[in-house]
Amino acid sequence: MSEKAIFYHAGCPVCVDAERRLAESLDPQKFDVEIVHLGQDKGRIAEAERAGVKSVPALVIAGQPYHINFGAELSALK
Repeated sequence: MSEKAIFYHAGCPVCVDAERRLAESLDPQKFDVEIVHLGQDKGRIAEAERAGVKSVPALVIAGQPYHINFGAELSALK
């Protein structure tokens, strides 16, 4: 059974590069990755905040947020 992972990003160059690297790195046998572009799907910003995401790009696995580099604060996407 694969573990759920959600990758939140805003479409900036840092985010797009992180998404590409993530796709190359995570084993699809182990992780069911959902990509959420918060710039296009603003309705999910509150969800990302509840998951502990402070900035994007960020990956949430098993309820634990992992911030990757620093693209934008969530408040800038609202």
